[in-house]
Amino acid sequence: MNPIICLFRLAITFTFRTMVLWVFGYGSLLWKAGFEYDERMIGYIKDYRRVFHQASTDHRGTPEYPGRVVTLEAKEGEVTWGAAYRVSGHDNEKLVLSYLDLREQEYDQKSYVNLYTADSSETPALCNVLVYIGSSEISRNKFWAGPAPLEVMAEQIARAVGPSGPNYEYLFLLEKSLRELDCVDEDISELAEAVRKYMNSSNGPNSSDDVSGTNGTTETQSISRKQQHDVCNGV
Repeated sequence: MNPIICLFRLAITFTFRTMVLWVFGYGSLLWKAGFEYDERMIGYIKDYRRVFHQASTDHRGTPEYPGRVVTLEAKEGEVTWGAAYRVSGHDNEKLVLSYLDLREQEYDQKSYVNLYTADSSETPALCNVLVYIGSSEISRNKFWAGPAPLEVMAEQIARAVGPSGPNYEYLFLLEKSLRELDCVDEDISELAEAVRKYMNSSNGPNSSDDVSGTNGTTETQSISRKQQHDVCNGV
């Protein structure tokens, strides 16, 4: 084929792809995108783990008593499941980016990652997917909360409340959303169980409430797709 024709086709393909925005959600975007999108693709990114190390003072907490929400921590060999959302058209892309920049304003870093799926674990299903990350660099990210003992995080999440609601609701919705993806994040499940235990104790703020977050049961639902289960657990 004529090299000029090849270059021309490549230019057309590149132009078309740059008109499409893909955004990866691994936290509240899983149950509340908040914007119109054309397609939702379930998948995972490699060499990142989901951690409750980001403070929230505008959604699930206050400046006086911050909540905790998830961010991503680079870790080789780990995978993080979530959903990628496709937004087409220049005007729609600008609108969604403006919305997300405001919603995710406490996250200091934008990165572009490859998305893999249960059926495509070696070759990315999508490339250059936008993701918002709260980095561990305190000089850049004043909302970095960092790691803490499980019991400390559980108490903080059980008690924090912000404009978007209780912090524990965020955690339970995340746990539920991941189960709906047929992927159990063991760290999230462990934290959620610790929060329930605290809230149902004599020290908890809502000891008489049902805080299971899963229709009154804390049992782990079975995973129907073995391949996705294996990847979710790093197998």
